[in-house]
Amino acid sequence: MPSVDEILEGREICICAGSGGVGKTTTSAAIALGMAARGLKVCVLTIDPAKRLADSLGLEELGNEATRVNPELLSDHLDNGDGELWAMMLDAKETFDALVARHAEDAEARDRVLNNRIYQQISNALAGSQEYMAMEKLFELHSEGRFDLLVLDTPPSRNVLDFLDAPKRLTQFIEGRSLQIFIRPSGFAARVAGRGTGVVLTILKRIVGFDLFADLSEFFNAFSGMVDGFRERAHRVSSLLADEQTCFVVVCGPQGEPVDEAVYFHSKLMENEMNFAGVVVNRVRYRLVSKKPKLKDLTARIEAELGDHELADQVARNLIEYDALAVRDAANIDRLTESLDNDPVIRVPYLDTDVHDIEGLTEINRYLFASEQDRNRLATG
Repeated sequence: MPSVDEILEGREICICAGSGGVGKTTTSAAIALGMAARGLKVCVLTIDPAKRLADSLGLEELGNEATRVNPELLSDHLDNGDGELWAMMLDAKETFDALVARHAEDAEARDRVLNNRIYQQISNALAGSQEYMAMEKLFELHSEGRFDLLVLDTPPSRNVLDFLDAPKRLTQFIEGRSLQIFIRPSGFAARVAGRGTGVVLTILKRIVGFDLFADLSEFFNAFSGMVDGFRERAHRVSSLLADEQTCFVVVCGPQGEPVDEAVYFHSKLMENEMNFAGVVVNRVRYRLVSKKPKLKDLTARIEAELGDHELADQVARNLIEYDALAVRDAANIDRLTESLDNDPVIRVPYLDTDVHDIEGLTEINRYLFASEQDRNRLATG
């Protein structure tokens, strides 16, 4: 099995996909650190609001603009002195505001939308959800050409289509009949707009505290001049997902359900003709013995070392339970490998400590960037 640097060779974008709780944010940061250690200028993007990425990289906070990780913290981990590591946390609202500003005809049109109360309430929905904004920011950074590699920690989701279809959903919204009715009203909509709806609008104004119809009209009239720009941008973002420079790394755990989800993610990526690079399986238990140990024999061996029968019995039972979990993990990973038609599957063992700093990320990279033979030796040695 190849290492991460081998499966990412020639790529400019690495999208880490998978459900929540499988170590996706940590894996994304570790991959970014490892590639920076090999001399690349790398930026990792996350949507995780829990500050875990910032903490692990020694940053007080992350915002919607890339922040460089202190080179002094990385000095012991960079094999090539030219490498740089940058990080940012996506702000979907701020990203969409910037997109509006980019496509507005002029400053007046921009302000009419950004200051509109309707826009302020529904801007996240108009963005095609958090997933589209993640891709939009990725597209922006890639277009700027500032980095050799971008690593995206995707929003946690049980459905990969939420991410893959985000540009399409934005395009469908822009081209949809409901938006076109407001932008270019005709028939009944035009008659409603012309008559003003009288008593109903007065009641609505009393309830919501402002002229709802006027704000809707103002928003859609101002937005109409941006439709073509948004449509073109969404198509370009969608194209970037399938570009040869982009690849997907699926992250999962070794249990049955996460493995099933990884197989599903893989199938959807193939169905959508995306570039699949491999799977990273986190927190894998490796077998420490070649066959299932017997409790009596194992207890006797441990007692000889510890001199305490009761403690030896407890340790022996724990080791037998661990071995059973290791056998389960191995079977699940074999099933995963077979389902992926032997595409790369990189295993990271269950570590003794939680990963919360650069040292911890470096420990993960000992496995991500090693050969399969070295990974097995490190995990069982």
